[in-house]
Amino acid sequence: MIQDILSTNQLTDLQKKIIHKVIQEERLNQSEGIELFDFDLGLLGVLASYVNRRKNQDKVFFNKNFHIEPTNICIYDCKFCSYHRKINQSGSWEYSIDEILEKASSYKNTGATEVHIVGGVHPNRDLHYYGKMISSIKKILPEIHVKAFTAVELDFMIKKVHLTLKEGLTKLKDYGLDSIPGGGAEIFNPEIRKEVCHEKSTADQWLTIHETAHIVGIPSNATMLYGHLENSGHRIDHLDQLRNLQDKTKGFNTFIPLKYKKANNSLSYIGEVNTIEDLKMFAVSRIYLDNFDHIKAYWPMLGKDVTQISLSFGVDDIDGTIDDSTKIYSMAGAKDQKPTMKTSELVDLIKTAGKNPVERDTVYNVVKEY
Repeated sequence: MIQDILSTNQLTDLQKKIIHKVIQEERLNQSEGIELFDFDLGLLGVLASYVNRRKNQDKVFFNKNFHIEPTNICIYDCKFCSYHRKINQSGSWEYSIDEILEKASSYKNTGATEVHIVGGVHPNRDLHYYGKMISSIKKILPEIHVKAFTAVELDFMIKKVHLTLKEGLTKLKDYGLDSIPGGGAEIFNPEIRKEVCHEKSTADQWLTIHETAHIVGIPSNATMLYGHLENSGHRIDHLDQLRNLQDKTKGFNTFIPLKYKKANNSLSYIGEVNTIEDLKMFAVSRIYLDNFDHIKAYWPMLGKDVTQISLSFGVDDIDGTIDDSTKIYSMAGAKDQKPTMKTSELVDLIKTAGKNPVERDTVYNVVKEY
């Protein structure tokens, strides 16, 4: 099919060059990446599916996971965020470790393989507080993989105890931290970042934290928040910096494009991008990030229907069961206000899209093929 597309007269010479490079597994440069956003959506889908099939055949991954969000109290006030609150503000919460352990205990003997822990940057909680939390969870669920703390949380909690970044991450690993999620990346461009989240850790700090985590043996995910004030050039620059770090460390498990949602935040006036733009973002990510094995569509963000469609645009992972354990996207207006899917529902969603469901652990070891 790709060769047939190349023979058409409707493509520009640059588009034909890009397609040829993808077929030959040659790396695209930034200008070529930006050009991808002007490709016809159907063509992008074909090209992204070609790359994905080369990497993952027709497999689509998911896991059995749940979230713990210890607090939404945060020292930062990012314009896109619908989640954060100040101490004693209406809608705020800060769970005690005992309350968190009670929640973790409810997942005994459920088959869950991962707990995802993120929250606000609480002014009074440091590395040792969260380290105790992790080690206590591991005592209750010894086999669970703890994926926890955005780079922004890590930056604050490590500085609070006056450790170097490497010392702090090593200490957290000793406490039981297995990997870190990709949150806090937002968009790397400094001008746009200044507009949407000027208070939090810089792009360079985010990249340094993830690089250091990889060095000390903690793998991580990568993300980008798209659909707000950025343009296609900003998006490709962001992907390029991730691709460069992956060349260096090979420590990223997956990339997750995260859609800006407009409810209950101070950027609401800009609205949201449409589904076509969502699918283009997934396809471009799959094509450009040649050294990432996996592209994830986070189904609570997109909804189940669009997630299923994304499997034809380079996506090979749809996250997991969730079990109504996260409020980050529901508070921003996501369609699924109580996100949860049973394993059977995930399997059916994948099979109906003509793909092969594979249950995985956090680092993509196969648990079960369906």
